[in-house]
Amino acid sequence: MGVEIERKFRVADTFRPTGIGIEMAQGYLSRDPNKTVRIRTAGIQGFLTIKGKTEGARRLEYEYEIPLAEAQELLALCDEPLVEKTRYVENYAGHAWEVDVFHGANAGLIVAEIELASETEEFALPPWIGAEVTGLKRYYNAALIAHPYGVWSAQER
Repeated sequence: MGVEIERKFRVADTFRPTGIGIEMAQGYLSRDPNKTVRIRTAGIQGFLTIKGKTEGARRLEYEYEIPLAEAQELLALCDEPLVEKTRYVENYAGHAWEVDVFHGANAGLIVAEIELASETEEFALPPWIGAEVTGLKRYYNAALIAHPYGVWSAQER
C-alpha cells in the first residue's frame, strides 16, 4: 500500500534555489477530496497519480509513470486552469524539501513540502521556511484550480 506522509509550509521571500528546477504542469480528472486523480508533466516525464483522503499529514498515494504524450493528451481533459510551477529540491539537515514556485494563476505562491517516514518524525526547518499550512485545503494543488492564489484575499494569504 502506498502511503504519503508530508508536511507543507509557506516559503519566505528570502528563498533562493540552489539547484536547477523542473517545470511542471498538472491537472485533475477528479478533485473529490476523498479520491483525487492527477495528471502531471515534469520535464520530459508524465505521471498519473491517485490520492486518497487526507487524514492529518497522511494519505494513500499511488503514482505511475506514463508516456509524456499521453500525459499531455490527458491534461487537455482536466479542469482549468492547470497548476503550473517550477519545482526545486533542496537538501537541508538530512531531508529533501520540494519547493514549488507557482506560475500562471497562482503566481506569487511558494510552498515547500517534506515527506516523512512517520507523522512523529523530527526534522529541522530551513531558514527560508514560513508558516506551516499542512491540512489547510486552500493550499492543496487541486484547490488552486478552483480558487487560484491570484484571487485570494489578504486574509487568505
